[in-house]
Amino acid sequence: MMNSMRLTKSALVISALLSSLYTVNAAAEDGMNIGGSVRVNYGMKLYNDQSKDKGGDLNFDVLTLKFDGTHGDWGLSSEYRFASGKNFIKWGYGYYNIDPEWQLQFGINKVPFGNPGFISNSWWFGLPYYLGFEDDFDVGAKATFDNGKWHTDIAFYKNGEYNSKDNKAYAPDIFSGTVNGTEYNNEETNQINLRQTYTLTDGDLKVVMGGSLEYGQIYNSKTEKNGDRNAFAVHMDAGYQGWKLQLQAMQYEFDAENPDGMDNNKIGLGGAGWQYEVASKGQIYSFNLAKTIPTSWGSVKIYNDFGLMTPDVDDSSYDNSYQNVTGAAFSAGPIYIMADFIMGKNMTFSTEMDDHVGLPEAGDGWDQRININFGYYF
Repeated sequence: MMNSMRLTKSALVISALLSSLYTVNAAAEDGMNIGGSVRVNYGMKLYNDQSKDKGGDLNFDVLTLKFDGTHGDWGLSSEYRFASGKNFIKWGYGYYNIDPEWQLQFGINKVPFGNPGFISNSWWFGLPYYLGFEDDFDVGAKATFDNGKWHTDIAFYKNGEYNSKDNKAYAPDIFSGTVNGTEYNNEETNQINLRQTYTLTDGDLKVVMGGSLEYGQIYNSKTEKNGDRNAFAVHMDAGYQGWKLQLQAMQYEFDAENPDGMDNNKIGLGGAGWQYEVASKGQIYSFNLAKTIPTSWGSVKIYNDFGLMTPDVDDSSYDNSYQNVTGAAFSAGPIYIMADFIMGKNMTFSTEMDDHVGLPEAGDGWDQRININFGYYF
């Protein structure tokens, strides 16, 4: 009965969304585009005997629905996701084009921090994602300027897209709840972002270089006090005849006003359906290299994404975290497949015993897992 009710609710949500979209389309001058994807995922944990004995698992990953519409200088963009056991919004915002160079966005939009787009090539994302610094979305307003060379993002976010007690946000946010026996009462609020990039082109060479700043508050519901958090990064994305090089170095700090007696060297984050702890201060370095090869049926991209996190806390027992992803992406019409070989050391999601980032290492050495994501896009 419960599953039936959930399916009915999901169907009603989809029906309502489509109904509203067709209404908008009827009135819109430029119209509404609807797209999305269906994806399944194969995974095998090489550090887990049960996973290896079964030869891994093949599961439904996600159904995505994307809506993009315009009416003159106004527009909207959104994506909603239906995954196994949960559904959630990835982004959803309205925008206004002031002129060909300036755009204003309001709603759940992408936080401008770090390398524009992604600081990764793989389905597994880069190490910054697991601390909320890649492909993150929050609720607020953003202004963007682009004249082809200079690109500026200025944004203010009131809070994350979901309650701090909920871990279903697309990218991790500060979490309020119990993690590994520690009760956290923190939530992120009042965040300011600034990112500036410059694009240099010379024949087949294209280099996007820039810097990012982020500052926000951390409200603790138990002490009823505001702490703060900050991050800054320098980044570069260079492309030449199918080759792509990404470099990024960043510093971050979460300084929460926790109750007396709590360990301030760590903080809880929640996202992607899970919650875990990370070192409250540290540096993250990313080095990614990829090569795209055109074929008669599409293209193949071969890549290696490397990330290193170095904790910078008062406890000397905290250890570095590492993640390396070697893989290939195959594109053929509506089909897109990403095959990744993930190696992790003291890193959440990719190691057997270390479900954290930057805390004291419980495991020993590098763990490996295989992940293949099959997607059909429409």
